[in-house]
Amino acid sequence: MARVIEFGQGCDIPAARRRPSAAEARDLAYNDEVKAATDHLYALVRDFITPMEWPAVAPFVFHINKLKAAKNAVILAHNYMTPDVFQLVGDFRGDSLQLAREAARTDAKVIVQAGVHFMAETSKILCPDKTVLIPDTRAGCSLAASITGADVRLIRQRYPNLPIVTYVNTTADVKAECDITCTSSNAAQVVEHIAAEWDVDTVIMVPDEFLARNVAANTDIKIIAWEGHCEVHEKFSGEDVRQIREAHPGAIVLAHPECPPDVLEEADFAGSTSALSNQVKESGARKVVLLTECSMSDNVAADNPGVEFVKPCNLCPHMKRISLENIYDALLTMKHEVTVPENVRLRAKAAIDAMLALGPPTRAPNFKVGADVYAHVQLI
Repeated sequence: MARVIEFGQGCDIPAARRRPSAAEARDLAYNDEVKAATDHLYALVRDFITPMEWPAVAPFVFHINKLKAAKNAVILAHNYMTPDVFQLVGDFRGDSLQLAREAARTDAKVIVQAGVHFMAETSKILCPDKTVLIPDTRAGCSLAASITGADVRLIRQRYPNLPIVTYVNTTADVKAECDITCTSSNAAQVVEHIAAEWDVDTVIMVPDEFLARNVAANTDIKIIAWEGHCEVHEKFSGEDVRQIREAHPGAIVLAHPECPPDVLEEADFAGSTSALSNQVKESGARKVVLLTECSMSDNVAADNPGVEFVKPCNLCPHMKRISLENIYDALLTMKHEVTVPENVRLRAKAAIDAMLALGPPTRAPNFKVGADVYAHVQLI
């Protein structure tokens, strides 16, 4: 039984103590001006931010949008950003291919990459005259870290007559050593194009082994692959999908092609982040399982309020380093600027331009699912 303690006369009740919020620490108040300018936006994130939390979030949204206008800046928000960043301050939103195209088209003088470092490098490669900022320099990528430009040069020495396709999830140094880039949206299209251009039946793909295997299952082109993996998607397994189906009968299972092939064997559909989002809308499914990064599920759910989402997701620790707080700090102080040496930039741009010149895929990515999709590829 709880005790009730009465404070007698002369007994001081200590004032309530709490640490200031991140906004208060920066002297950003939730005042009438902020409230009037932002409260209508709360509906976009009400499933993810409680009313109690909103006064700590709204000042960042208000001041970030003011800074963008003052500095002629835009924010490129990847699908894996948390809903507050993605829904409330992102000017362009989508997967890495969509963001690369927007970076090339925007007239803004400043680009803030709400994503990871290789994406910021890609923006700088395409827009050398713009200031490109990454809010946290530690926002890296396990795939990008799995291979270096020196590795690609050794591959070139070993296979001098084969084209090298690099996933965009690589550093500028790696892109500079490759012939063309690709994303999960257009990987099969790029592989078939470069094979025809070089008049070969074999293509080298770096650095994602699973994407290479899943592309190989959907084309007659032979693929030699690097043994890199995404630390988010490689954690899923076919057994995970079987257990989910047992617990949620009737759910539609959608998977990213960076997942191991045994996951795609059990899935109903596989595609890029943009393809997954479109599939949710087009399938008419009432219950969906998204096997990808957690915030992707949150952002797709926000656009599909009538769909029940099962979220056996994995967090990307690198993407989660980007927040409203450090986006505000980046715009306020113009840090951290991303640069690429000009000799590297020009060669990397040639690989990206080769991809962008193909235009959007002529058909929606249609990775093989529901069968034995573990295509044989040769590993370097």
